[in-house]
Amino acid sequence: MRPEKIKFLLMAGNTRRAVKFYCDVFRFEQVLVTEWWAELAFGDSIIAFHGGHDGSPHPSGLSLQFEDVFGVMSQIEAAGGEILVVPHQREGEPILLGQFRDSEGNEVFITQYVG
Repeated sequence: MRPEKIKFLLMAGNTRRAVKFYCDVFRFEQVLVTEWWAELAFGDSIIAFHGGHDGSPHPSGLSLQFEDVFGVMSQIEAAGGEILVVPHQREGEPILLGQFRDSEGNEVFITQYVG
């Protein structure tokens, strides 16, 4: 049996703050927002947030690709995120790879395909 949807779960100390961060910076669409659970959509992709996290650093495995990865960095910082690794190209890889920590402590990769 095939799943109906695949949701990528991130932790949040405050789901409404997490929703504001991801909607303000990345323009995700709100699907459902409560105090303890939220879902945001980008096309068919859903990022869900579960409340109650203590805000400590939390590696997530989530990666978001942009046309201009450097352009999004200032938006991340302005919304309360922290750039952990400035995007750079590693030998043999066709992407620029960086990393940020969101308002809830989730660590997320940001990339740009450079061929």
